[in-house]
Amino acid sequence: MVAVNRAQFRDNAWMISGLSSASTAPTVERDALLQAFNALLQPERFKDYGPNGLQVEGRPAIRKIVSGVTASRALIEAAIDAQADAIFVHHGLFWRGQDGCVTGWMKQRLALLLAHEVSLFAYHLPLDAHAEWGNNAQLGRVLGLQADGRFGEQDLGFVGGWAEGLTPCAAPDMARHLESRLGRPVVSIQGSPDPIQRVAWCSGGAQGYFEAAIAAGAQAFITGEISEPQAHLARECGVSFFACGHHATERFGAPAVAGRVAAELGLVHEFIEIANPA
Repeated sequence: MVAVNRAQFRDNAWMISGLSSASTAPTVERDALLQAFNALLQPERFKDYGPNGLQVEGRPAIRKIVSGVTASRALIEAAIDAQADAIFVHHGLFWRGQDGCVTGWMKQRLALLLAHEVSLFAYHLPLDAHAEWGNNAQLGRVLGLQADGRFGEQDLGFVGGWAEGLTPCAAPDMARHLESRLGRPVVSIQGSPDPIQRVAWCSGGAQGYFEAAIAAGAQAFITGEISEPQAHLARECGVSFFACGHHATERFGAPAVAGRVAAELGLVHEFIEIANPA
């Protein structure tokens, strides 16, 4: 049994929900919703690993959006149970290099979406990169970081300092801060023992951006995963590395964007968290 957490995030400043009742909300055309997402996220600007936008076409009228991180079967089933007309995710169903066969888990997910006429919208790098509502912007907000620059391929990485009221600290204290904010254990490699003032971050599997973060002047880098080379680079370059979980660092952009668009269009929005240890 997969743990499902349904929440509308009404008490979070970074979250915008739509109307509280699906039965009283107006509807918008599916194509109008697609246009709203595209206008906000500008997918045409990105070279990505899969298609951004409408991946599965459902019913033409949309009243309720469910957002989540990944278009897993558990999320699709939860969205159907929540009477959603559309699902908005960061990790969709289709990726470059797939064999194109609709069998097994792919058949199961697609069959559920098509049988219930639920549309699937997915945005990968455009959702990472958005300056206000994206994964990296919202991760910085949750962690108490303020960006003043960008770095890395397609400017996906953010770099900056601590928000007002937060004091720079050494790597062990910073690791405890990250664990407290994200509610997850963190893998940390200490670089310098000095207090960390300049921080770079890029959500998900961005460990390959570490050298670019170092070149951008960061004293620490936050991402979701760590590979073997990063531990050596951290120690040799004196730049601390924090791996906080792929899923854990990418939980914030999808509900922020979907909530923003739902509020603009007068739709109902609900974020559903599917438990994932990553």
